[in-house]
Amino acid sequence: MTASPGSPRIPTIDLRPWLSGDPDARAEIAATVDDALRTAGFLLVTGHGVDPALRTRIREAARPFFRLPAAAKEPYAVRVGGRGWLGPGAEANGYAEGTETPPDLKESLSYATDSAFADPAVHAEWSGTNVFPDRAPGLRAPVEAYLAHMRALSDQLLELLAVALDEPGDFFTRHTGHPTWGFNINWYPGTEVVGPPEPGQFRIGPHTDFGTVTVLDRQAGKGGLQVFTDAGGWEDAPWDPDAFTVNIGDLMARWTGDRWRSGRHRVLPPPADAPAEELMSLVYFYECDPRTKVAPLPAPKGKVAYEPVDSHVYLRAKLDAITVG
Repeated sequence: MTASPGSPRIPTIDLRPWLSGDPDARAEIAATVDDALRTAGFLLVTGHGVDPALRTRIREAARPFFRLPAAAKEPYAVRVGGRGWLGPGAEANGYAEGTETPPDLKESLSYATDSAFADPAVHAEWSGTNVFPDRAPGLRAPVEAYLAHMRALSDQLLELLAVALDEPGDFFTRHTGHPTWGFNINWYPGTEVVGPPEPGQFRIGPHTDFGTVTVLDRQAGKGGLQVFTDAGGWEDAPWDPDAFTVNIGDLMARWTGDRWRSGRHRVLPPPADAPAEELMSLVYFYECDPRTKVAPLPAPKGKVAYEPVDSHVYLRAKLDAITVG
């Protein structure tokens, strides 16, 4: 299936017909997904069954923590890949694509894989204890509930992606029995907190994500998400309050031999006409089992015959690239 001139580059996929098992509906959805991931690397997904109230609870519990003085947050400070508070200046995502940019204008509460791995080296590098600050007392319960939803949804999406490639449904999920993941609550305050943006400075600089699929719950704003496509350049991403924004990352693009493109995106700085705008995003980054051998799909499905890579050697290099300092 190829896009008609009037069809959106970022379509909305309702998962309910997909999950119903109807063969015709599944075939149509799979074709739409394949087309969208070839051109933009992004989808909007509805019918996911995640209660909007759960997302609201996370934001309401996290906001008072972010608004604390820096000194009160400092005990929770970590570097990229850690579990805790990523303060101002911790990341510059533009470096992931080789662009030197000022640090991103955001703060994050960052979570990651917390289950044990049998391999001691894998466990030491990729697992740890997640931190729920005492100054955000209502945060743990909704975050843990949300993470369970995100794991299940991500595996559903990977099954859909496999079928879109005309592969067995477990083509990817056979490698997610004990995966790594990351989750950021990203806070984008106004200029009264971050100051006026420097030239070339963004809330998050232009980049692609690193893993398999990213599931984003975001708020609409003037200083919000933009997506890059060859046909349209930088454009404001479509927004639906009922939808998650889903994009694939570099590992998935490599796995498909660049049949699909890793969705390039950025988050604009606080706008000059709304300098006090405050947004908060919930971002779930899904990966795969450590030491998965990622080899690209051969032609004609794949377009680029990359050398196989160890998934987590590859991911670690990506994380190191965006770390400031």
